[in-house]
Amino acid sequence: MAFYDLSSVRRVLKREDVKQRSDGLWRWAEVLPVQNWANVVTLGEGDSPLLPAPRLGKALGLKHLFIKDESGQPTGTFKARGLAVAVSKAKELGVKDFVIPTAGNAGGALSAYAARADLSACIFMPKDAPPVNIAEVRAAGANLQLVDGLISDAGRLANQYAIERGWFDISTFKEPYRLEGKKTMGLELAEAFEWDLPDVIIYPTGGGTGLVGMWKAFQELEELGWIDDRRPKMVSVQAAGCAPIVQAILAEENQVEPWKNSTATIAAGLRVPYPFADRLILRVLHESRGNAIAVTDEEILSAQKQMASLEGIFAAPEGAATLAGLIKLLEIGWLTHETRIVLYNTGTGLKYVH
Repeated sequence: MAFYDLSSVRRVLKREDVKQRSDGLWRWAEVLPVQNWANVVTLGEGDSPLLPAPRLGKALGLKHLFIKDESGQPTGTFKARGLAVAVSKAKELGVKDFVIPTAGNAGGALSAYAARADLSACIFMPKDAPPVNIAEVRAAGANLQLVDGLISDAGRLANQYAIERGWFDISTFKEPYRLEGKKTMGLELAEAFEWDLPDVIIYPTGGGTGLVGMWKAFQELEELGWIDDRRPKMVSVQAAGCAPIVQAILAEENQVEPWKNSTATIAAGLRVPYPFADRLILRVLHESRGNAIAVTDEEILSAQKQMASLEGIFAAPEGAATLAGLIKLLEIGWLTHETRIVLYNTGTGLKYVH
């Protein structure tokens, strides 16, 4: 992970200062790793809206329901945050050639930022990834390698490619800077709630970078003196056909057993049989007294329709999965109707239309 001299930052930066800056992820520069602004590669990422969801809340009997909507990010998903920061820092360190395994959206984001920076990218992606992801990688001019199998198979081939050619493997958690981009979701959330964090965050978890990143953001904000020590309960939502985090939580384990025989799901980003940062993800869930829950494709589709018809948000299946998870948590009585809850829609549903 990346670390900062937060005591020095605290002396020179106030939270009001950040709010007065131009929009975008890079207004948090003092707690991001790029040192020379000339190395920043940007497509305008960051500052997604935190939207109250009153009609959806009323339907579920909830008084304080919100959606953090990442669908307007460059390339259509939250992956833009992580890849913007990772590519920028790698550029600063002299990296020119990138390789990544992806379920789809991270590959599209890397392709776009590499093109923006005039750098090279090789993308390893399952053949059954959403067609839009395949199209956007090809449009950006990256080298696309379609793989028989899952993201774990793509990861093995990407690692081999990186070793053989000396390219930089920018896989989830194999370098520290994608996490830094994703943590800005947590920084923005704290600001939107006027530095009083919500009670529960429900997040779709494949690789888990966003979940761990937000937890890191909250720790840094406390060290800056901008928030107190109260934390939200963090909830991971996974697809029923590939739910290694849920399996580990139910078994009360501190590490994940690889999920065997993963079945296809409309939420491609959740099909990660063995998240590389399993211990970190589980630690966040334990420390926050959170939970993990699995949902079916049928439940995801129903939730997607409900979110769109009641709030006008056409969520990616991964984002809709958070609503499906919320419904199940209400059914088992894990949440109260007074709880302040944030759902993370990690992308636009338009990327999955074909």
